[in-house]
Amino acid sequence: MTADPAQPAVTSRHVAKGLGTTVLARLGAVVEIVAQPLYVLMFGLAGYGLYAVLWATINLIENIFDLGMTSAMQRTVPQSASDAEAAGALRTAMLFGVGPCLVVAALIAWFASDLAPLLNVAERDRPLVVPAIQLFVWALPLWAFVEIATSAMRARMVFGAEIRLRIVWEQIMRLVFAGAFFAGGLGLKGLFVAHLCSLAITALLCVRLLRRHYDFALLWRGGRGSDVERNTFWAGLSILPSNVIARLFGDAPALILNLLLPGAAGAAAAGLFTIARKLSSVVQLVRVAFVYVIAPLAASAERADRAQVAEIYAYATRLIAAIALPLAAVLAAGSASLLSLFGDQAQVARAAVVILFFARAAEAVLGISLPVLQVVAAFRHQLTASLFGVAVAVGAGWLIVGQMDALTGVTLAMSIGLVVMAGIPMAQLAISERLHPFDRQFPLVALRGMLITLAAGLLALFISRLPDPVALPLIVLVAVAAIWSSLRFALPEADRASLGKTGRKLRLIS
Repeated sequence: MTADPAQPAVTSRHVAKGLGTTVLARLGAVVEIVAQPLYVLMFGLAGYGLYAVLWATINLIENIFDLGMTSAMQRTVPQSASDAEAAGALRTAMLFGVGPCLVVAALIAWFASDLAPLLNVAERDRPLVVPAIQLFVWALPLWAFVEIATSAMRARMVFGAEIRLRIVWEQIMRLVFAGAFFAGGLGLKGLFVAHLCSLAITALLCVRLLRRHYDFALLWRGGRGSDVERNTFWAGLSILPSNVIARLFGDAPALILNLLLPGAAGAAAAGLFTIARKLSSVVQLVRVAFVYVIAPLAASAERADRAQVAEIYAYATRLIAAIALPLAAVLAAGSASLLSLFGDQAQVARAAVVILFFARAAEAVLGISLPVLQVVAAFRHQLTASLFGVAVAVGAGWLIVGQMDALTGVTLAMSIGLVVMAGIPMAQLAISERLHPFDRQFPLVALRGMLITLAAGLLALFISRLPDPVALPLIVLVAVAAIWSSLRFALPEADRASLGKTGRKLRLIS
């Protein structure tokens, strides 16, 4: 057993370096967005809605029965003193994260005929529901394994290892398989089989990547309740409620809409919400990329000096604001053109899309505080935001749903709770840990960024009046130009300089 060498100080440059490769890894989300119109075209809105409901259900169940192990590794692995301790954390995560998911998958497959009537689907898809549940439920343990494996790599601060997995195997191969099975006459069943095939290939490739960063010989030893194993288990349980609630905000609305509206309308509404959520995930990608980088870096910095945590926290908030706000404004202004990709039937989701774009932008700016809170504060502080956010969302839903169409009402209620939940950890850090990201540089960054955001949003609104084939590429160009302008003119020079070669190539540095 050998101790790791002393770690250098964690700075904004470490955040920038990790961010670049992590953004590439998360581009799988962009590929997924591009794939959604093709899925709707091949399988219809109601059929796609059934797939969306089942996948949302699997995501929710996985976040419950992985016992928080994905997030736990972000806390314990960076603080491990040796390879043996890191292997112990991974062993604990796999045992308590994948094991329960296997048991739950078997139970759901057994009781599929009892669960199927709970779903609202088109009549032509009704005979498919039971076999679809029995087949697709095995995505649950596969997904748990992939999530824990990729989290284990990020915990080792290997941020770019997911690129081929997330983009090529998980997303592009899923689309290829779906197209091939559809052409072969499998119909909607082909989409479920394609999803399982892509996950199985991804899981196999994860094993090879894990071997590069963990000692598998050490992985099979231990298991007798060492400190790191106990810490990983309890860290997971402490973070579990907030993880589950965060997933509720993403996937529960599709299930709620499916239950609220009968028959094909329920399936279509679930599909429309999923389309709106997928589009808004372009903005969410900004937050996710930063969270993946900040969590292990903050854990490492906390070992050395709290001032390092404060520095990267403030830097990340400035950079997120400079990217997320103009991006959300431009995409919201051009939402009608974006929805045209899914056909005329998708235009009813426009209000939901606009709401989600701005909610995700606010969550991105405020929500970077959550991974910092998870690694520097006591476990008990992590439940407050989650519980309060759900309470606000439920209360807002009780007041709003019924006053407008179900899709817009459910989306608005969820978005209000989402923003509240993102803001509370920031307040907790400021009060209990004396940490906040609003240093003397932030007001000028915010002012310049808002002016650029307003100008870009108005330009995109004007462009959206053009025919869709003309408007779509122009909206993308405006979004890219707005982000560049915000980075170039809103951020201080030191922040731009931290982007290194990328900043120089993009001419962000004078």
